[in-house]
This record gives sequence, structure tokens and C-alpha cells, in this order.
Amino acid sequence: MAITPDTKNWTWVLDRPCGECGFDAASIRPEDVAGILRANAAAWPAVLERSDVRERPDDHTWSALEYSAHVRDVFRLYDERLALMLEQDDPLYPNWDQDVTAVEERYNEQDPAVVSADLVAAAAVLADHFDAVDGEQWLRPGRRSDGVAFTVESFAVYFIHDPLHHLWDVTK
Repeated sequence: MAITPDTKNWTWVLDRPCGECGFDAASIRPEDVAGILRANAAAWPAVLERSDVRERPDDHTWSALEYSAHVRDVFRLYDERLALMLEQDDPLYPNWDQDVTAVEERYNEQDPAVVSADLVAAAAVLADHFDAVDGEQWLRPGRRSDGVAFTVESFAVYFIHDPLHHLWDVTK
């Protein structure tokens, strides 16, 4: 059973606002993603200090700790994918099953302080790499294993919805 939303089908978020968190891709400039990412990462440590960090609101929803570990791993994964797009011609990203990772890595058993530090560090690295993208690099292509194609520009805007939405998930 998947606990998080099916992000495999979330490419719609590039075409219309998210009905839950309100994210509107049309209002995001790819050049601003690094700054948005840094601001988002700065909010997660407070989430991870909460006394209820391991509690799931229901059987189908991750705890704040699980969301945080997922976001940390998304930052790492997108950094790898961004590097592939900048270094290779139209790379096909390896598949990643977030639900399997959550179980195998025991997200809800991890140390919140370690997750917090790792999340902030991973965000800083990815933000720096987005800041370094320049000119024609924004047009470089890449594809997910399901065939969905991106440019670095659409990849950046698509990506930033995930941490913003998950912060909304744990603070609503």
C-alpha cells in the first residue's frame, strides 16, 4: 500500500495549480528554484523537533519524520538527476520506488536530528547546483524511466513542488 501520493503521475502540476497545497508552476521561474529550495529546507528542522514527529495521522499517511526523510532523499535523487542531465545527452534516469525506499530505510525509525542535518545539507548542495545552471543548460533534456521527458527548466519547476507540498502536508 502506498502511503504517499502517487508522484509518478504528478506531471500535471506543470499544467495547473495543485488543488491541495496551491503550488502554481506558472508562477515559478526556474532561476528562482534554488532560493525557494533553501527557504523550504530552512523550515524542516522545526518540523523534526516536534514531539509528534513519528506519529502518523492515519494508516495511509506518513509521519512528519517519514516525510522529512523522503524529502531528504528527493533532494539527493534530484541532484543526481540534474547532474545526469547536465553531463549526458538526454539521459534516462534509473527508476526509484519511494515507497520501497521508505520501508527498506526504515524512515520512521531514523534519528530526527540526523535527518534534519542531512536534509538541510542535501538541499544546500542541490540549490548550489541549480544556481550554477546557466543559459542553454536550462534546455538540456532528460527522461524518467516511465518515459516522461523534461528539460532542466521543467525539471526544476516540477521538482520544487515536492518539498513544498510535503511541507504543507506536515504543517496543515
